[in-house]
Amino acid sequence: MKRDRNPKAWLGLGMKGVAMGAADLVPGVSGGTVAFIAGIYEELLDTIGGLGIGTVRSLFRSGLVRTWRDYNMGFLLALVTGIGVSVVTLAGALHHLLEHHPVLLWSFFFGLVAASVPFMLRDLPRKAWNAGTGCALLMGAAFAWWLTGLPPLLQGDHPVFLFGAGAIAICAMILPGISGSFILVILGAYSAVIGALKSFDVLRVAAFAGGALSGLLGFSKGLGWLFRQYRSLALALLSGFLIGSLRKLWPWKQDLEALFTHSDGRVEYLQSNVSPAAHPEPQWMGAVGCMVLGALLVAGLGSIAGGARAVDGRPGNHG
Repeated sequence: MKRDRNPKAWLGLGMKGVAMGAADLVPGVSGGTVAFIAGIYEELLDTIGGLGIGTVRSLFRSGLVRTWRDYNMGFLLALVTGIGVSVVTLAGALHHLLEHHPVLLWSFFFGLVAASVPFMLRDLPRKAWNAGTGCALLMGAAFAWWLTGLPPLLQGDHPVFLFGAGAIAICAMILPGISGSFILVILGAYSAVIGALKSFDVLRVAAFAGGALSGLLGFSKGLGWLFRQYRSLALALLSGFLIGSLRKLWPWKQDLEALFTHSDGRVEYLQSNVSPAAHPEPQWMGAVGCMVLGALLVAGLGSIAGGARAVDGRPGNHG
């Protein structure tokens, strides 16, 4: 899939990449959610799913310029650049907020994800609602609810383990509602990956990157096929993932016990959700304000995406 974009559209695409990167930095939020509400999710799946051996053959047969256009590489470059900028510039700030203002940060993302559900479901035609889509919605919600309740495991840093963790985590990163970084925490690989990146451990970074690349190429093809063949079921399932992920994003938590310490000094706790009244610092006004801010951001992105679909002639809201 390739599309002609003007400079303003390319800049906007890069900013969407920044938003995706910021989301993926927080264990519990998925960049796939941002991609969907921004209107680029299916293009992302199609573009990644189209890469493979054929891309290499095209590079030798047709040249770099033709291959670049045919495989929509500019789209990926703009997104990856935005994600990279986000990781470099926002990682420290987000980790600071996670450490010192967790209620406000979780409230923002809770509002963002909760408001994303109707924006995702708006692409599901009314006539598509039946027992199958209803079951898919419930199954997605139940799976994400169960997954986000799992405690983090012990840590591991063997290259083979990191390869597998990378393949699993990258799949979660492109699924709305399931956080890749949270999956790394559950698998016990988050600390090892962060440590390898900080120490420039080439072997372990390469193992993780290789697993991520393998998982991304394979999973995106399967998910893209699912969207093409069973779009309504896919939308219902992914909407369920978003609903179930709200368990992880609930702002008011209490620490039950310390599990282990990350390489950057952060302590990973086993946590449980509590009511705001039971939390020592509920920060009611700030929390509600952050939820509203997150919901407004989704509304803005959704409006922009809806306008882009109308201009492109892509499917929009079916009613």
